[in-house]
Amino acid sequence: MFASLRNSIPRQFSRAYSTAPAGGKNGNGVLWASLATGAVLVGAYYYTRSKEGQDSPLTGANSSQPVTKALDPKKFVPFKLLESSPINHDTTHYRFALEHNQELGLDITSCFVVKAKIGNDEKPTIRPYTPVSPQDARGYFDLVIKRYPNGKMSNHIHSLAPGDVLEIKGPIPKYPYKAGALKEVGMIAGGSGITPMLQLIQHVLEDPSDNTKLTLVFANKSEDDIILRSQLDSFAKNHPEQFKLHYIVDKASSGDWKGDTGYVTKELVQKYMPAAGTEGILVGVCGPPPMMSLISGPKAPDYSQGEVSGILKDLGYTKEQVFKF
Repeated sequence: MFASLRNSIPRQFSRAYSTAPAGGKNGNGVLWASLATGAVLVGAYYYTRSKEGQDSPLTGANSSQPVTKALDPKKFVPFKLLESSPINHDTTHYRFALEHNQELGLDITSCFVVKAKIGNDEKPTIRPYTPVSPQDARGYFDLVIKRYPNGKMSNHIHSLAPGDVLEIKGPIPKYPYKAGALKEVGMIAGGSGITPMLQLIQHVLEDPSDNTKLTLVFANKSEDDIILRSQLDSFAKNHPEQFKLHYIVDKASSGDWKGDTGYVTKELVQKYMPAAGTEGILVGVCGPPPMMSLISGPKAPDYSQGEVSGILKDLGYTKEQVFKF
């Protein structure tokens, strides 16, 4: 069933980004700060689409029936695991059940949080995730989870068997994107921080009325660490005037590498991102804490956006022009 997913995701899923060495801390509070912690989703995005208008074969959903939303922003709701399929040695695809004519109800540029009581911990562990299934998928939703050695939630999810449940609350809103409100969106993603960027890219490119220009700089440790490369390349090929894609790796492993090498620098941001002095632009940043600190500055202690610092501040970007996912 998941052959197309396996074919579209590279075999290597180690932590990867092209900035300073990794750092960070554990704890439930960090879920608001970054998606790049030990429990982060390392995901594919919209791994495959069946023919337009068709629903999951697992559910037999009837499109003539009213569509309801599964998520509740005020409480955790249990969702049953239907099946799982390994992608590689530490990454697995999970499909969870919804009602026949039910959609997850996740808005664009938003995520949900997962809660679980793990081991002998007195308090539950809570982590953010972004699903990889289409926004309008009915009867199911999908997650692709990388297991980290010290990742409480990722190890917990990897221990689930069909029939087990996962408690989820959301959506958790992020940037309030509206079609046509911006002229250009620049995005800088590191490793698993690609997930919210892909969510936005897919949404914009599928809307024929949205002419927003998109530019993505995707930083990874090596070529093998570039997840979703086939999907990204397809977007760039099919929308060459609207979506510009730039890869950067620490060190190229082959002589055929045509992307950038090294780290995300001030010069690279100047080269690819919309200029700070331009009206109607936004630069989104998502990646491990060291990368966020280097490029945009971290979020505030209360997990609000906080002030802009780092490379983007040096280049003159304002708080209104930067969003930290």
